[in-house]
Amino acid sequence: MSTRYRFSEIPIRQFNATLAFLGIALAASLAGSSWAAAAESPLQAAGAPATARSDRLPRKVLLGTVICGDQVFKMSLENRLQEMDRLMAEVAAEAKGKYPGKQLDLVVLPEFFLARPGDSMPQETVRLAEVQPRIASCARLYGCYMVVPLLMQEEGMPLRYSNAAVLVDRAGHVSGIYRKVHPVAPQGSDELEGGTTPGPGFPVFDCDFGRLGIQICFDMLYPDGWKSLAKQGAEIVALPSASPETVRPLFYALQHGYYIVSATPRYHAAVYSPLGLIEAQVTEPSVLVHQIDLSYEILHWEAALEEGEALRRLFGDKVGFHYYNQEDNGIFWSNSAKMTIGQMVRSLNLVDSNANVERVRLLQDKARGGPPMMP
Repeated sequence: MSTRYRFSEIPIRQFNATLAFLGIALAASLAGSSWAAAAESPLQAAGAPATARSDRLPRKVLLGTVICGDQVFKMSLENRLQEMDRLMAEVAAEAKGKYPGKQLDLVVLPEFFLARPGDSMPQETVRLAEVQPRIASCARLYGCYMVVPLLMQEEGMPLRYSNAAVLVDRAGHVSGIYRKVHPVAPQGSDELEGGTTPGPGFPVFDCDFGRLGIQICFDMLYPDGWKSLAKQGAEIVALPSASPETVRPLFYALQHGYYIVSATPRYHAAVYSPLGLIEAQVTEPSVLVHQIDLSYEILHWEAALEEGEALRRLFGDKVGFHYYNQEDNGIFWSNSAKMTIGQMVRSLNLVDSNANVERVRLLQDKARGGPPMMP
């Protein structure tokens, strides 16, 4: 199968494009069916943290991703494994240069990364046992988790194939496998990606840095998985893809309040923040390394905040943030081992954006004598 399944040729867009998508996605969400998360995962239940996110001490996570180039998909399996080694070495070198002394936590590779060239699924697919030792060795060498997509021949009979992403931990052990729930059928065909079997559900994996979900490419067109991952407490979603689309990842990051890290063969790979904005990106074949903090706080514009400068005056380098003037919004985190970002924000008598929206809504209802009338 020489054709990779791409459903979008969308270039990089500004955030306001997500607003155009908002109505469509919400309608699809209402119409979508619920899924049972029956998949290979150590955790199936949500289990909300006992302490609010912003009242937890800093949880820095160093993410790596790549644009690999389309030439990878013409390579033999052995050459793809060598390309994995090369890209991982490049990510590790970038991490060492940008964040000296910080351990790399998670690297995501693009969809279909490990497979064989061929004209049919039996020719293209690999068994996990064939590649697991090489993936494990790579993860151990760099001491990080890896999300490695592969066209996988399942063990046992009847013969089945999956478009899968394998999560390997720092010690090289398989932490779980996500099988693409929504493989695409090209228009004019009823065959799903050459004969792959859709996955059974949407697991969330417990990593030492936080809770991780995975979605693959065409999953972007269906809101059920993204909603399920949020319901289970995912804090980061890895998005290996053949498509560089940005609109839907932006929307899902905003809607569900988690980070998304995409990996693609072309045009665009990024880290999307819970603000629904691109926090870091690459747009040509290369690697990207970016640090996030999962104990963040989101604050909308307030005069007392001074676009973050009021916190900087009080706490100096102990506070970090990205403030977006054009959005009147910012994401804030603590760099202190003893003080949370929640404590810092409360020193200005402020609360996070969602809590403030609810506070103001209650004031509105009280002033009008009840909720607004709806048709």
